[in-house]
Amino acid sequence: MVGVVTTISIAGVAAGVAALIIALAITNGMQRDLQDRLVDSTAHVQLMRVKGDGIQNWQPLLERLRTLPHVTAASPGLYEQVMVAYRARDVGALIEGILPNDEKTVSTLLATATPGAMEALQPPKQGGIAGPVPDNVETKPADLGEDASSDPPIVLGKDLADSIGATVGDSVMLISPQGDLTPMGVIPVFRHFRLAGTFHSGFYQYDAQMGFMRLADAQRLFDEKDLLSVISFKVDDLNHAPQIASAIEQAAGAGYMTNNWMEQNRELFRALRLEQVVTFIVIALIVIVAALNILIALTMMVMEKTRDIAVLMSFGVEPGQVRRIFLMQGFLISVVGTALGLVLGYVASWAGGYYHFIHLSAEVYSIDTLPFAPRVMDGVLVAAVSIGISLLATLYPSHAAARILPAEALRYE
Repeated sequence: MVGVVTTISIAGVAAGVAALIIALAITNGMQRDLQDRLVDSTAHVQLMRVKGDGIQNWQPLLERLRTLPHVTAASPGLYEQVMVAYRARDVGALIEGILPNDEKTVSTLLATATPGAMEALQPPKQGGIAGPVPDNVETKPADLGEDASSDPPIVLGKDLADSIGATVGDSVMLISPQGDLTPMGVIPVFRHFRLAGTFHSGFYQYDAQMGFMRLADAQRLFDEKDLLSVISFKVDDLNHAPQIASAIEQAAGAGYMTNNWMEQNRELFRALRLEQVVTFIVIALIVIVAALNILIALTMMVMEKTRDIAVLMSFGVEPGQVRRIFLMQGFLISVVGTALGLVLGYVASWAGGYYHFIHLSAEVYSIDTLPFAPRVMDGVLVAAVSIGISLLATLYPSHAAARILPAEALRYE
């Protein structure tokens, strides 16, 4: 019976350690993938004006800041909240005016756009379409290029386009609150844009609330002339983004402020770290249950070996030596169980990350497979916790064994 309980104790420790390794690998993988996608989808650092309507005379400022150390790319942008409407549906959105060639160097949002979307946002070609379009070919505004329609192009998030029921080629109406001042008050500006494409980044806040147009079109729509609301930067070291942002702010001069990807997503990553701690605590309960099995096994061992312990102590064995015997037995159980659990946990994590056999709903989780990212330090931490808890479980039975009195134990033998 003692041998069976010992085997169960080893299996319990191994199961708890393996579960901890796998759970930590999953939370690390989710945090890694989410961070990578967020960092790729947005700029690392953004420069804005503290006061005023926006960044004026931005071209020389952009060229000067582009050459700063650790800055790998820069892109101008003009943000504004608008209402996007198509037929009877409308929804609020954040529209950014961009220079496409610069924007794709700091963000990958438009990398997921439908074919032809990036080309549509390029400056209009001179000369229009070469040659007439045959009568037997069905055409849409999206197929005809810039001269086929007077509506300038716009690219919306896929969820945003779906919410208003618009498809590529449709003419959507943008309503800007930055309207004209009249005796009747401020009248919003209404303007039609051709939906040149959609993008799908996997992040709902972007796909359902953002859109892109050419910078010149945005400045005309928002009546901002030659102004910017932000200059976005890509840097070469993500972990030092706050320090690089401070250097950019100092180089820009007085009246400017910056934020970085760490500040923008602080609450999200704080929640992920909290989730990791909670997961560790919950799964560690399995190791505590396994430690109780070690406690039971050693207690049963002391009860079974009471006569043998008494005989040894009558021959001169010290109580401390008896205590160390049971401590070493509990330590051996914990070490064997922990080693087996580490092997099982890392093998399972590697297999899950390599073969991707656990699939997720991409619409819900933004990724189609469950990510695994096992770390060596997690194994060290889990092993230390497992062995520490197991050694605590051996204190009572080893102390009880050391307190056996030989005369009392052998009285009825």
